[in-house]
Amino acid sequence: MSKKKAAFICVHNSCRSQIAEAFGKHLASDIFESYSAGTETKPQINQDAVRIMKTSYGIDMEADGQYSKLIRDIPTPDIVISMGCNVGCPFIDRPFDDNWGLEDPTGKNDEAFKLVIEEIRKKILELKKNAS
Repeated sequence: MSKKKAAFICVHNSCRSQIAEAFGKHLASDIFESYSAGTETKPQINQDAVRIMKTSYGIDMEADGQYSKLIRDIPTPDIVISMGCNVGCPFIDRPFDDNWGLEDPTGKNDEAFKLVIEEIRKKILELKKNAS
């Protein structure tokens, strides 16, 4: 039986969705495959997120091959999670399975990033438990 594919969707696919993809790959790869995507891309993923994930969790998102990509660039997912885009959430041709409603820490201090990162880590572990 093949594993389910989980997609973490945000508009720019540069911060929260990338963090979710990284944690999914590192904490739940035995249960589901993790992807992130957006309706727009950025030239690189958020460098504060990259730095904090590396120093706090030992996960190097860029070395692991993560980059900003569009929804059409990932496999068709079985589980689709919105990171919390408020009124600007992308349309993905189907309803989201869940909206995590996370505030974007971009442009904020490290403490704000760490709070969002830890919340994503907990939600990935909860998703893993519910998907198994």
